[in-house]
Formats: sequence, structure tokens, C-alpha cells
Amino acid sequence: MATIKQLQERIRESINAAYPEPEAGSIAQLVLEHVLQKNRMQLSLAQQEQVAPGLEAQVEQIVARLQQQEPVQYVLGVVHFYGLELQVDERVLIPRPETEELVEMVLQEHKGQQGLQVLDICAGSGCIPVALASNLAGAKVYGLEVSEGALEVARTNAAKYKLPVEWLQADIFEPVPSIKPASLDIITSNPPYVLEQEKLQMRENVLQYEPHLALFVPDQDPLKYYRRITEVALELLKKGGALYFEINERYGQEVRALLLEAGFKEAQVVQDLFGKDRMVRGVK
Repeated sequence: MATIKQLQERIRESINAAYPEPEAGSIAQLVLEHVLQKNRMQLSLAQQEQVAPGLEAQVEQIVARLQQQEPVQYVLGVVHFYGLELQVDERVLIPRPETEELVEMVLQEHKGQQGLQVLDICAGSGCIPVALASNLAGAKVYGLEVSEGALEVARTNAAKYKLPVEWLQADIFEPVPSIKPASLDIITSNPPYVLEQEKLQMRENVLQYEPHLALFVPDQDPLKYYRRITEVALELLKKGGALYFEINERYGQEVRALLLEAGFKEAQVVQDLFGKDRMVRGVK
């Protein structure tokens, strides 16, 4: 039987071709936390503890999938997002840290407000509406998504935390069902925004495993989702209601201009923790 320390080293060495350091070390840590059900501190204190053969076999199966460059979040079936443990699989995009920053901005700006009406468009795994519903007391939260597979994942995530998010299966380019005009306080969206031409710079594990429907927009019309969601926001937001977008860093000023031209009274580009243009916030 291997010790935790030996197993951790073995994982790192086995996946090093697919995931160079320091990523291999981070992934090894995640795998052991998941399989052994120990947190970071408990693992570091139990380095010489022996791992049961059944659990060691489980780790070997995980490593075999990681060697194929399958993202660790899909292999483990979970991702941590804004204090929640959410289910993910190949039907949904893996939530990114930048999207947590979007959630944080919304929560900071609406702290303590009661009875808010909120819609997230292109909901995917449900990470945004689920995080907002769990942190905004008494809010009515909707999540809109075109993919039935993604909605199954989102429903599971909301049910896990007993959150009454109302899920709407619809194409955003069609009329939005079930929501009255001028009734919403907040609309959020992290729509597809990666250009087809940017595929060349993307990692193979993203291209091979993550859903292209949720990632890519045509090179000739990179703002197509932002344009349509802006129209929807003008119809569904109350006066003074806020729209929050996650964006491709190339298009911050264009998305801001789009909102102002459409009639929003204010719009600003917000940078992420790495200083990249990552969000646009507008007020109707």
C-alpha cells in the first residue's frame, strides 16, 4: 500500500506530460482531496498514512483519464464555485474564476436588498443563478439555457442546495418565456464569446472536451449574443435595473458602446483581478 505522499508523487509524475508543473501538483492535490475526502490541511498532516487498495485503484482510474487530457473537473465530476460544490460534466462549460468575480460584483452592489427579480442568460451549469440564489435572500431567480443537457446539470446543482431557481429552456434569439416586461432588477450573462480564430491559442483539453456551443461565436459577428441580450434587457429590466456581462477582453469598449447606443443610461467596463477587461455593467 502506498502512503498519501507516495501516491501524490505518483499522480504528478503520471500526468506530467499532459499537465506540466505547477498544474500537475495542483491536480494531484484536488484528486486526493476528492478521493480521500480530506481537505488540504488534513492531507498535509497525513502524508505518511497508507491508502487503502480500493482508493488507490480509484486514483489509478482517474489518472488514466487525466493522461488523455480530460479536464480534472470532468473526471471528478465537481467544481468549486463561490463556496459551492457544483456538478459538471461534458454537457456544460467548466465555471472559471472570472465568473466568480462577476457574481461577487452583483452581490456587492445588491447587498441587503430584498425581493430582487434576477435572470441569468446562457446559464450552463447554473453556477451564476445558483450562487446568486444562495446569497440573495428572498430573490426570485431565473436561469435561461438552450441546451436540455446543460439544464439537467443546472437543475441538479440547484436541487442539491434546495434553491428554488426557475429554469427556462429557450433560445435567447427567440422571445423569452414567463417573464413580464420591466419586471427584473438584475440580468447577468456569460454568453459564448470566444472567436473561432482563437481556437489556435486554446488548450487541447478545452477544445476536445468542453461544449463548443457554450464557447464559440463566429469571427464575423463576435457581439451577436451581447446585441440580442441587450435588446432583451431593455424589454425585461425595470428602470434603474442592472445588466452584467462577462466579456472577451478584446471587446470591452465595443460592448460598452453597444449598451449606450441601445439607450442604457450608463455603462462601464470592469477589469478582472489580472487587469483584463472582463465585465461590462450597464444601468437601464
